[in-house]
Amino acid sequence: MRAFQFLLYLFLFAHSSFNNAEQTHHFNIYHDSDYSNHFASANAIKMGFLSALESEKDKLKHLEFNFIEMDHRGNSNRSLLHMKKFLKDPEALFVLAGLHSPPYIKNRTFINKEGVLLLVPWAAGGPITRYEHGTNWVFRLSVDDTKAGYRIIQFAKEKRSCEQPHLLLEKTPWGKSNERTMQDALGKAKAEVTWFNWNTRVKKAKLVLRGIINSGADCVVFVGNAIEGKYFTQAMAEIDKELQKPIISHWGITGGNFFNNTKQYLSEGLELNFIQSCFSFDDNPQTETVKKAVKSAKKLFKSDFDTQTLQAPAGFVHGYDLGLLFVQAMTQIAPSQKISETREKLRLALENLNLPVEGLIKTYISPYSNKGHDAHEALGFDDLCMAKYKNNGSISIIKNEG
Repeated sequence: MRAFQFLLYLFLFAHSSFNNAEQTHHFNIYHDSDYSNHFASANAIKMGFLSALESEKDKLKHLEFNFIEMDHRGNSNRSLLHMKKFLKDPEALFVLAGLHSPPYIKNRTFINKEGVLLLVPWAAGGPITRYEHGTNWVFRLSVDDTKAGYRIIQFAKEKRSCEQPHLLLEKTPWGKSNERTMQDALGKAKAEVTWFNWNTRVKKAKLVLRGIINSGADCVVFVGNAIEGKYFTQAMAEIDKELQKPIISHWGITGGNFFNNTKQYLSEGLELNFIQSCFSFDDNPQTETVKKAVKSAKKLFKSDFDTQTLQAPAGFVHGYDLGLLFVQAMTQIAPSQKISETREKLRLALENLNLPVEGLIKTYISPYSNKGHDAHEALGFDDLCMAKYKNNGSISIIKNEG
């Protein structure tokens, strides 16, 4: 665990004085993420969220935030321990989630029964925000697998002319939720499925891919993260070129050092596409919102932030937009002495944001309506695009048509 004393402290209180009668409120933000194995995504989320607070610092007077890095290492039990620690902390306001879905799917009942306010800028597992047994404490601004599978399959069929896709899925609740959605998207023509475990290396990956190719598949639909993704990409590149198949991937591969580990193979012509939200620093115009986000990030993180070389950029984008929604919610409440009451006020404010919020991806108007299946989803199907890596490692969005 590492505490990150928020760098905005000096700015947030620049207009406060010793004699100011208004009380200063101190809050802890717990970042439950995989800082060990998927540091790029954890770091990008952190930079995005804190940059949003910097951008909106004038709205946050008399508030001090301490950002605490909680490394769950991809382990659901460690994540649960972090949540229990959070509940014992009288200044803990909310948990900011990380890349992995399994911790939040497995611990969903605990999260909602105990009132752990969870903001999700990456983990995409469909069940995370769907809780039908009481109050829902989870809010997501990210890819949602109940929709992502449809976009991925649509792209495979329409843009890659893939008539016989083969699903290559991580054997976790995240992979299983994607299998349901993708098979539904395929309709009657169900795809064959191959499951793989974490720590699959290149030798095993080659055996798996040869079996998939021999089955007659004309593309591979991959759901996994950067570590396993690099080995499957390497394995595909080392198969005879005439036998290689396009890889159409979930965005989990972008959460680590995937590009640097695979750029050699991508430069040799291996086809690889992946899903993203429909924003890229390369492709989108430099609006005032974009300029403000970049300025704030460079102010806080200086040379560590560069839009051309930023790893896991979706983490920054989603973290930033989610941070803007959080700030708007905070402007609508008066913190209480009891932290449980403040969390409840914040939860209700998120469900009832009373002003539009202009973010990087889009302008959010009442994104958490508290009604229906997608009540706590800030992004919809139309916000999901497919993408590819450019030669320099930046991400280019393939715009949706029609």
